[in-house]
Amino acid sequence: MTQKTDITPLELKRFDLQIIASWIKPGSRVLDLGCGEGDLLLYLKQNKGVNCIGIENRESKVALCIAKGLSVLQGDIIEEVLDYQEDTFDYVILSQTLQQVFYPEKLIKSLLVIGKKVIVSFPNFSHWSIRMQVLMTGMAPKNEQLPYEWYNTPNIRVITLKDFRKFTRDQGCTVLKEVAINTNHHDTQGHIVSFLQDWRAIYGIFLIGKGDKK
Repeated sequence: MTQKTDITPLELKRFDLQIIASWIKPGSRVLDLGCGEGDLLLYLKQNKGVNCIGIENRESKVALCIAKGLSVLQGDIIEEVLDYQEDTFDYVILSQTLQQVFYPEKLIKSLLVIGKKVIVSFPNFSHWSIRMQVLMTGMAPKNEQLPYEWYNTPNIRVITLKDFRKFTRDQGCTVLKEVAINTNHHDTQGHIVSFLQDWRAIYGIFLIGKGDKK
């Protein structure tokens, strides 16, 4: 069964970012890693009064963020997060970037030091269409969410929802919220998947904390 969400912040174009924004409390301190053109940060600043900072590696996108009045640094997220003290932020956001990180264990540990909570989202590599492509063609999967060839893809990690749940347990952190969606990357409306998530979800979105649920 697929369930329609009631999240409707029209200022955000991407459905996954709408969900992330709904989890963040007004007035929070937020760090967005790989913030792109700053759409999420701008929404949070204007609608929830957050104190927000972004880190983005691409110079052209940093320039767009600054033009919007956002505080965004250019640099590598692995190195830049080391400059912050413990609990500097209420939320650290890592949206659709984890699969491109060389040392995810090290990064997540760092984020749980500088942030009280961490929001992580990523493509679900156990979606039925990916399974079928590998089964039927014997080749690396390629679709709208994974549009690259195996030799030029920035995605160096294959992550499934089950993998990430196990990862959080192994790291001693806690999943506070979890949502699976079957919505394409740029869709403004979408659905939350509640049945056969591992097969039917295109993306997973997790809110994790440092220990026991609070």
